[in-house]
Amino acid sequence: MTKRQEQATLVSGRWGRLFTQFVKFAIVGASGVVVNMLVAFIMNKAHGGAAFAREAVWTWPGSDVALRYSYVVYVVAFLVANASNYQLNRSWTFRGHPVTWWRGFFAFMGAGVIGAAVGFVVKVLLTHPGSGLYLSGGFFTDSGWHAREYWGQLIGILIGTPVNFIVNRIWAFRSHTRAAVAPAPGVDEAE
Repeated sequence: MTKRQEQATLVSGRWGRLFTQFVKFAIVGASGVVVNMLVAFIMNKAHGGAAFAREAVWTWPGSDVALRYSYVVYVVAFLVANASNYQLNRSWTFRGHPVTWWRGFFAFMGAGVIGAAVGFVVKVLLTHPGSGLYLSGGFFTDSGWHAREYWGQLIGILIGTPVNFIVNRIWAFRSHTRAAVAPAPGVDEAE
């Protein structure tokens, strides 16, 4: 094998491993979306339905600023789904990660918070009646499967997911990242 062929094999091996990790991360992420949406549905159902999601749980005294039930649902659903995703990613996507479970979990949670923050902003923009991006009438309603509450949650998750992958790859699973891009045995990367 020539040096050029060895280098091509090395590059394709790196990208192949990265692509495989991304596909596994996406599959785990899809299961996380299901968990997230299920938690959101159960919590909203227990609160009387999605039509009541904009109710204030707590209001800042003397202002219109309020903690809405919808925001509580977003946070709880994120925490449950993120814990599930961490375990699946640790045992499948980034198998062999050397960090202890709790240390890795907190790093994964920290990375997830960044992606979740992006998704949360998207959800608020899509579900707040005063927003220019509000999912108004037509297809979107206040209840049922067309509820803007659920669509805002789903769209927020989908937009936050790529951010979550990048931050997890760079930070939470960084030692595994270095291993995934290490040269193949017997190939000198400097050549």
